[in-house]
Amino acid sequence: MLRLLSFLAAIAVAHARQFGPQLPHPANPFADPKNDPYNPLGYIASDTLTAIAFSFVLTSAIVQTFMMRKWGAWWMSCMVIGEYTFAVGTGSRFGLARQPESRPIYIVEYLFVVLSPCAFIAADYVLLGRLARHLNAGQHLLIRPSRIMITFVVSDITTFLIQAAGGGVSIGANTPQQAKTGSNIFLAGLAIQLVSFLTFSAIFVYFVLRVHKFEPQAWTRDAGKRWYDDWRALAAALALSCIGIVIRSFYRVVELTQGFQGPIAENEPLFYGLDTLPLFIAVVVYVPFWPGRFILPQVHPPVGKDAEATPTNTAGERNKVSTVSEPQ
Repeated sequence: MLRLLSFLAAIAVAHARQFGPQLPHPANPFADPKNDPYNPLGYIASDTLTAIAFSFVLTSAIVQTFMMRKWGAWWMSCMVIGEYTFAVGTGSRFGLARQPESRPIYIVEYLFVVLSPCAFIAADYVLLGRLARHLNAGQHLLIRPSRIMITFVVSDITTFLIQAAGGGVSIGANTPQQAKTGSNIFLAGLAIQLVSFLTFSAIFVYFVLRVHKFEPQAWTRDAGKRWYDDWRALAAALALSCIGIVIRSFYRVVELTQGFQGPIAENEPLFYGLDTLPLFIAVVVYVPFWPGRFILPQVHPPVGKDAEATPTNTAGERNKVSTVSEPQ
């Protein structure tokens, strides 16, 4: 994903230097940014808000990098990488605050901010499958744990590519009609991604309810531990992450229905309140509930029909795990 984002940004920047609106520049780009045809944001980015968002996201990424080294769960690395790229996009707004008419800087900012959350979504997809295996409750997923990861990750990659294609068309547009076409492609990718994630969220809720109803031993397996070491705390973190991503996805879909120059797109408080903040919550929630503390690596997984429901865990120094298999 990082290479693709960098590739798209490089092409976009090169194209932006070649083409652009053939209108006179305002004498002072800071005087009336809303009516400046060269200002893609429609406002002057706030350094204060940018600094807060950039530092928070980058700090979360750094902390989670150390958590991966300490507790494992390297399968969450896509989320951490996405946080770094999201921080790059957010940090680009410092440049826009000083050069509000810079289309190359805007392109880098937009691509990294809008496409990076695809990595957050992929991490949630992977986590649910891992959690189901950890609880030996894969049978309560509507899709088998191994397949749910593949199904939704493929969906995430597909919608990512659709959005990237739409962004590429919009960036390379020489006419308003071409820009509109790119915007529609981008919107289609976002809408499909939203439907896919809502479906995933429904499957997750169904799974938790089924475990609570039919698997009392699995439901209370961590009852003797502190609440923040209970797997249900991790499930609650996943639920909060899903809520944050859904809020952000709805915001982006509504924003694009109005176009890149619509009133929502040109409202900075809405951008931070309905995009950056929900996404930050969606990832930072895993700082106190890092999945590696709850889900241990598997060794010699069983083969056959029961593979989804009976994984084998390794016991580490940080967790004491005892599993007793009773004959049916």
